[in-house]
Amino acid sequence: MAAGATALAVLLAGCGGDGDSAGQRAEARAKPSEKRTSPSQDPTRVPGVGDRLQAKIPGNSTQVVTVRGEGVNSADATVRLYEKHGKTWSQTASWRAHNGKKGWTKNHREGDKRSPVGVFMLTDAGGVLADPGAKLPYTHSAAFTPPTYWPKKTRHDFDYVIAVDYNRVKGTSPLDPTRPQGKSKGGSIWLHRDHGSGTSGCVSVSKAGMEKLLRTLDPKKHPVVAMGDRAALEG
Repeated sequence: MAAGATALAVLLAGCGGDGDSAGQRAEARAKPSEKRTSPSQDPTRVPGVGDRLQAKIPGNSTQVVTVRGEGVNSADATVRLYEKHGKTWSQTASWRAHNGKKGWTKNHREGDKRSPVGVFMLTDAGGVLADPGAKLPYTHSAAFTPPTYWPKKTRHDFDYVIAVDYNRVKGTSPLDPTRPQGKSKGGSIWLHRDHGSGTSGCVSVSKAGMEKLLRTLDPKKHPVVAMGDRAALEG
């Protein structure tokens, strides 16, 4: 049993743990008919996502989860769910959240305690608790249970999880330890239940938030997550 707990801890290493510019002034002076719509106001774009990451959202995706970290070294974030109807994106839910306890990185490494910046598919889910009505393939298993030596506040972290397709094999259980880019690039990056503080690299939201995401995200709509600190997400 101890060996099994150790193996699980290794697998879950990415999850648990403890003034206006001149341009703006010029636009303000312009007549209404002369103002140009900014990317953040364009209803055909996912709000709050800049050109670099917007370009990485697949054209057939009609569901996007955004994770906006408060700062590159902050563990505080906001998760928002957007859905596309016709050509227009609209927000359907939002939650306070947490990311890696040391913030964000564009070059995630095993054990760096930072969440990876980027756009990733969301294809697989699971958890300790029974399937709450997930549309994504759901693996119900006690194997998600955090090791007993982890802090008590993390006991329910993996009641529900959604795997972020970073350095993993799509179409497999979130428990699959395979890391195509190698162990040094880290892995086991999930959306999971929040315990009130930063994670080892995952993104955490409330139980109600996880249930909403699981019941809403639909593989037929090719859901993705666009995640990063505010500057990286909006840049």
